[in-house]
Amino acid sequence: MNFHIMTLFPGMVEAVLSESIIGRAREAGFITVKEYDIRDHANNKHNKVDDTPYGGGMGMVMAAPPVCECHNAVLYGIPIGNSRRTVYVSPKGRILDHGTAVRLSRYDDLIILCGHYEGIDERAIEEVADEQISIGDYVLTGGELPACILVDCVSRLIPGVLPDPSCYEDESIASGLLEYPQYTRPYEYKGKKVPDVLLSGHHGNISKWRYERSLELTRELRPDLLKDADGEEKSGGKGKKRG
Repeated sequence: MNFHIMTLFPGMVEAVLSESIIGRAREAGFITVKEYDIRDHANNKHNKVDDTPYGGGMGMVMAAPPVCECHNAVLYGIPIGNSRRTVYVSPKGRILDHGTAVRLSRYDDLIILCGHYEGIDERAIEEVADEQISIGDYVLTGGELPACILVDCVSRLIPGVLPDPSCYEDESIASGLLEYPQYTRPYEYKGKKVPDVLLSGHHGNISKWRYERSLELTRELRPDLLKDADGEEKSGGKGKKRG
């Protein structure tokens, strides 16, 4: 999968997405990430990309022309026939969840537009964005960090990025429940021991324990995840899988 990030701060994005699992996935060729500096399309002496808002108000607004021209440059480099989607990361968008990440992972190319200052001229958003996505109900100084989060959660679903599908299918949220507690050596630490069932070698009992702990944690910390479409709590078996 190919990620194209339109931003005023390409170095900020590159610093985050060149490390750890995402960095290794890029090196191995499972995904590509390319940053596009919107200032390169300012077409003025000082590479100015913002101006004061019509109607007055604090702050500056990113102008439509450099954003749209940058988007055109991105589209020019995408092969004909590739499926693509342009996302504007914005507090006005729908909240990012696992289902959205799964949906976006099915595209060949994902274009992410990062805003800054007081936002982007609405005409540019209408022109280039297929949808808007938010990472939460709070305000950040720019869209770079949300863009990195979006790339990270979508990349994990691309074959080869993680060693096995179970790495993301059984994790918190993706399975429909919070993940069960994890333990490693030493067996005892500060008087607390690893649950004996995890040392039993009985896979059926281990699976049962993990499911029960997941259900218990979800009821305690995220009861909203236990509600189905009719508002009824999941019960029995392994519950519904979501995402």
